[in-house]
Amino acid sequence: MGAQVFRSAVFLSAGLFALTFALSAEAKPAYSFEVPGVSDDIADAIKGASLTRDAMRSDEETGAQDLFASARADYERIIGVLYARGYYAGSISILLDGREAAGIEPMDAPQTIGRIDIRVLPGPRFTFARAAIGPLAGGTQLPSGYRQGETAGSGTIIAAARAGVDAWREDGHAKAAVRHQQITANHRTETVSSDIVLDPGPEAHFGILHARGNQRLRTERLLEIAGYPTGRRYTPERIEEVRARLRRTGIFSSVTLVEADKLRDGDLLDGDLTVVEERRRRMGAGIEYGSSEGLTLSAYWLHRNLLGGGERLRWDAEISGIGGTTGGTDYSLGVRLDRPATFSPDTSAFVTSTVARTHEEDYTQDAYSVGVGLAHIFNERLSGQVAIQYDWQKVTDDSGDTIYRQISWPSFLLWDNRDNVFDAKRGYYGRVGATPFYGLGDSTGSGMQLTSDLRAYKAFGAEGRFVLAGRAQIGGVFGPSLEKTPRDYLFYSGGGGTVRGQPYQSLGVRVLENGTLKTGGGRFAAFSGEFRAGLTESIGVVAFYDAGYVGTDDYFNDSGEWQSGAGVGLRYATPIGPIRLDLAGPVSGSTGDGAQIYLGIGQAF
Repeated sequence: MGAQVFRSAVFLSAGLFALTFALSAEAKPAYSFEVPGVSDDIADAIKGASLTRDAMRSDEETGAQDLFASARADYERIIGVLYARGYYAGSISILLDGREAAGIEPMDAPQTIGRIDIRVLPGPRFTFARAAIGPLAGGTQLPSGYRQGETAGSGTIIAAARAGVDAWREDGHAKAAVRHQQITANHRTETVSSDIVLDPGPEAHFGILHARGNQRLRTERLLEIAGYPTGRRYTPERIEEVRARLRRTGIFSSVTLVEADKLRDGDLLDGDLTVVEERRRRMGAGIEYGSSEGLTLSAYWLHRNLLGGGERLRWDAEISGIGGTTGGTDYSLGVRLDRPATFSPDTSAFVTSTVARTHEEDYTQDAYSVGVGLAHIFNERLSGQVAIQYDWQKVTDDSGDTIYRQISWPSFLLWDNRDNVFDAKRGYYGRVGATPFYGLGDSTGSGMQLTSDLRAYKAFGAEGRFVLAGRAQIGGVFGPSLEKTPRDYLFYSGGGGTVRGQPYQSLGVRVLENGTLKTGGGRFAAFSGEFRAGLTESIGVVAFYDAGYVGTDDYFNDSGEWQSGAGVGLRYATPIGPIRLDLAGPVSGSTGDGAQIYLGIGQAF
């Protein structure tokens, strides 16, 4: 009996101790934060700098030691905010149970804290009595607030010094720096005098690049790809170009390029490059679905450094039309080998080949192509490509078998300043292509295909919650008759890439005397508009309208027809782009009826 009472007393005591400990761990000190005499935006900025405030607002437990450390750190953080906004006579009080945190020695840190009181008196706002800086490079753009009579924020002074140094660097003076600065606050007049003296240093030219970190990539090829502009006048933009060339190869997981601390031989600036190589191989896959197109499965295999010179080998395979109503299942296999830094650091040479079998509703095609070409990066927005290619196709339709053979010169220019390739909210995209071709044999004509794809995006609302997106596609084949034009050069409308709500490639033209053979048209135009709205950070909705035209030999006349479709969609954001689900139906045209469903990754355009 005594032992049982003893055990009960032990359990009761342990329970009370655990309860007391839990309550004390969960309890937070009483807390106040006052910033009198200033506007709400200034008060919010001051409070936003406080680590103590963050800890008090957090749901996580914070011990007395952590609160004490946060309080001591807050003095410097809040002073930084005050100085940045021109308050140089402020006072800060942070009381922990009535004791000023700055006066408590770290070894005497409180074991418990029952109350925290923060009070900040910003005091008067100081203005510039003098705002001097020099010498300045031509065209220097100083902050508009760095002048007499304006608020003398420390951030403005720092921005002025940075602007002066950056302007000299852009003018070729790589080691420009602040030689001397004197900042004096006069508390009697509530003014600040700022004197900044710059040292431009000599005009610099690029020296040599020292590289390390490469293991499989040969050093001479690394330097060729980098394209360090030895001998040319220094500009920061050229350093960024070197970094960009190295990153876009995909060979490296890390690229670090720093300028030498000192100029060599008076005016030569060397560079120190450190790279970390990415894994050589990579695989990927994709999936899309359309109710008329069926299921599309794609995959690729990539080797980033095939021969030790940065060569990029990529295989692409695709099976499409699975379960669709477009004539059958299509297959394609392509390979491309790129060699960066050929002829120039921004020019790549490539060899490419593709084999494909296509089952469309009106014809079946076996195709093969092989080509060589050059791709060039003009700047971070503009790129282009030109190639020479041999194409062979065998087309089987209601008229029998036709063999097309031609030499073509496919080329394009691409402009892209979108903020996000997979989910653009701002910017423009434009791709203009020209493919002259010369027919080999009686069944293939000669001519040119022209194409353009133009897109624009405009975000509005809080944090770009709403987006207007528009797209225009225009194409044409000039020269041969439709019968002598390879099918790959002709145009169709309908499906996820042109007019949603209409079946895939449902709109073409009819040729031959009795008009019974359906084929693609020689003229094409399509227009799409979307309104995108974000409901949450992950979920968004879309409303869209698409229209397309296909004609025989002219735009917008009796030789062609229009079709259109409209619908709504749902988007779910993922790290690789939004998952897209669109439901659309026909609006005009006689090519199909009923709803069409589209599922994929990334926006429709």
